Amino acid sequence: MNNSLDKFNRLVDALQELPTIGKKSATRLAYFMVMNDSFVGMKISNAIEDALGTLKKCSCCGGMSEDELCFICTDERRDDTLLCIVENAKDILLLEENGLFDGKYFVLDALDEYTVSQLLEIVNSGVSEIVFAITPSIANDAVILYIEDKLSGFDISFSKIAQGVPTGVSLENIDLLSLTRALEDRVRV
Repeated sequence: MNNSLDKFNRLVDALQELPTIGKKSATRLAYFMVMNDSFVGMKISNAIEDALGTLKKCSCCGGMSEDELCFICTDERRDDTLLCIVENAKDILLLEENGLFDGKYFVLDALDEYTVSQLLEIVNSGVSEIVFAITPSIANDAVILYIEDKLSGFDISFSKIAQGVPTGVSLENIDLLSLTRALEDRVRV
């Protein structure tokens, strides 16, 4: 039997490759774009093509940029003495969207000699505090210790984002590591 919906099925399959999009959601999105509003589909297609053709990694911090350097690295109003280390460029977007940090960033997507040398170069330009905004885990604690060791020759203070019990979540729904850290890092009231 000849399936005359091959192109529709290919669209569904392509949408399904996106994170958090399952078969039902992909089918619903594909149907909407094809049958209800083809303009939306064309708009998405053009936006994807434009983004893939222009966005790249910032050569300094590793964040997303349309130019060699991102808007954060070129912003003279940012605090050059504060450096926030994140796991990926998406984390920068989250922090910036909420106006939570006014320093510079460094994406630590790999822990190799090249990345460490880039970090050393940035730190050497006058950084006095490094904030680790990376997912709490034992492996990432080891990464933090490694970076602290590599930067031990600099006069820098190190901090990491707080961990523990999220607001509005009952203790029975908290993992043991988060609960342990919350108790260890408790504050006086």
